[in-house]
Amino acid sequence: MPEKIESADKVGSVSAHRYEQIVAELRKIVEAQARGQFAVGDYALEIEPMREQGPQDRGEELFTVKDSLFRLAEDIGLSYSAVNGARWVASRWPKQHRQARVSFTVHRILAAISNEEERFTAILTPPGGKARWTPDDASRRVGRQVERPITPQEKVSAIHTLARDEEVAAVITGDLLRRPSVVAQVRQEDRISAAHALVEDERIAAAVTGDLLKRPTVVAQVRQEDRVRAVEELTRDESVAATVTTGLLRRPDVAFRAMSDDTARHQVNHAQVERGRQAREDFERTSPVAPAVKRIDRSVEFLDLITACHAFVAASGRVVPGMRDRQLSDNEKVIIHENVARVRATLDWIETAVDTGKVDVDGELARLLQGE
Repeated sequence: MPEKIESADKVGSVSAHRYEQIVAELRKIVEAQARGQFAVGDYALEIEPMREQGPQDRGEELFTVKDSLFRLAEDIGLSYSAVNGARWVASRWPKQHRQARVSFTVHRILAAISNEEERFTAILTPPGGKARWTPDDASRRVGRQVERPITPQEKVSAIHTLARDEEVAAVITGDLLRRPSVVAQVRQEDRISAAHALVEDERIAAAVTGDLLKRPTVVAQVRQEDRVRAVEELTRDESVAATVTTGLLRRPDVAFRAMSDDTARHQVNHAQVERGRQAREDFERTSPVAPAVKRIDRSVEFLDLITACHAFVAASGRVVPGMRDRQLSDNEKVIIHENVARVRATLDWIETAVDTGKVDVDGELARLLQGE
């Protein structure tokens, strides 16, 4: 506790009493500096008075003024900008309106007030009941950036000033984005804009998209057309498409709606036939029992053909006797004759297949069998 009391009575490394002594001495020095800087400005004004900036010969006049002030600056060991700045401040503060207890820095800042009456009144009334003007108070008065920001707006302005450099802005942005409480206060449209900017890199976009797609609540808020487009893009890879399709067809409602599309249904049927064909070929090529099964298949095909012929003969034997004394119309006769022709063609095809083993169908027979 004694150490805290001692530190409270000190400013830096000196006691509070010594600090007051230093301040008193420095105020005298600052006042002397102000008088000196005003003197530089007054003499510079004497050499080159402030001129009305008319349109004619403006460039030549400015060159002459700068040349004179540059020479003066070199002769007294100051920079041109210091001499020219002191000249301008002196022109804004006639001697009767200069305040001895106010630093030259404050005079320079308040000189930005365009209205003379307002400017001369302002320097006499420090803000907030203070006894003296400070440079930051003067900067606030004229709307400039302060050196020690206090209000949130001043801090924001200071950050904006520092972030004009791209590298600094990048570091600041990275640090801020790591603070969830800060990000939560950012407007939604700004967050969206930031997200768009961050994912311009393809690798970052891929990583972020992968994480987002793992969050059902996020996906649920995506528009249907965007979800469809995303699925189409993601399933361009054949293996991904196969996995996704398998999962979808296991869902009865999805499968039912998909099969209502003629093209989709045809492709599924074709895929089933093709898969069966490939499986059969693989079996015949690799299985040791394939020859025996093949012989059985041929026997089954023989029995199927005999059964088909028997069924046709039996059906004809039942139906034809029933047509006794029945008069058919011309259209009915045409239809029966067409079907008889198809039967004859089919029988010829069967005989050819049995005799030669060739089951190829020529174009005319194919059209006839299809009823064309």
